[in-house]
Amino acid sequence: MSVLVYIESEEGKFKKASLEVASYAREVAQMLQTTVTGITFNTDDVSELATYGVDKVLKVNNEKLKNFNAEAYADTIKQAAEKEGTKVVVVSQSANSKYLAPLLAVHLNAGYASNVVSLPESASPFVVKRTAFTNKAFNFTKIDTDVKILGVSKNAFGVKESQASATAEDFSPSLTSEDFSVNVTNVDKAKDKVTIADAEIVVSAGRGLKGPENWGMIEDLAETLGAATACSKPVSDMGWRPHGEHVGQTGKPVATNLYIAIGISGAIQHLAGINSSKVKLVINNDPEAPFFKAADYGVVGDAFEIVPKLNEKLKEFKAKNA
Repeated sequence: MSVLVYIESEEGKFKKASLEVASYAREVAQMLQTTVTGITFNTDDVSELATYGVDKVLKVNNEKLKNFNAEAYADTIKQAAEKEGTKVVVVSQSANSKYLAPLLAVHLNAGYASNVVSLPESASPFVVKRTAFTNKAFNFTKIDTDVKILGVSKNAFGVKESQASATAEDFSPSLTSEDFSVNVTNVDKAKDKVTIADAEIVVSAGRGLKGPENWGMIEDLAETLGAATACSKPVSDMGWRPHGEHVGQTGKPVATNLYIAIGISGAIQHLAGINSSKVKLVINNDPEAPFFKAADYGVVGDAFEIVPKLNEKLKEFKAKNA
């Protein structure tokens, strides 16, 4: 009756969000007085998971599952849950898991609570705390189904070490052609860049940059900070930046430790997608910009003067503290 956790990886490396959900699953398992089983896809070395409380790992090695396929992955995890007698399944709130979790809920006839931000308030009845109204409020959700699926918000719980054994076991699901009604034909990834999904810091800019030719200072600042670059919706709509960098309610949501917004006014749709970030720094020459109301720190001034100076000071600081 172990807690089952879906461990996401990319090119054989575990994502930080997966280590966070493994840490979360460990705490839930202790509440329920049971163990943690992780399930991985096409990974070789799973020993790292022992550090984060995983007792056993079901290793799925199947070339057909090399690329994420929501239906096939959901069916595989369903079979793993049935094998382990699982009553609680834990996933992240990554884009892939958001596709997968509802399908898995149907397969397991399970209740699914997304955007979970803390450990269950109680195990009987099973109640979890979740964000609501684009992170403007919280609600407490009771899950009455026999099997429960929890989607843990990024950075809500943190990565916590708790030593376990992570005994590996090969797992071969029984899949049919129906699981592969959708196939990946091509994957185009950004190279040598920190992705928005994995970034601890995001440097984002908007129309205040006046044109794509001015994005060099944003990329320079991001490189200094080891951050990902992002943009507002109008910027991606105008073709200044790739749509993959658009953050906000209709783009990619972010829950970083630090979000730097440069030349972004702060439309409600943008704020809805970044509200989960822990610290928000805004640089804008308009003191009435709505973003300042949501900011932890605000700088009123010309970004073309402030950003280069900020980058220079950060480089000096890094050089002295290397």
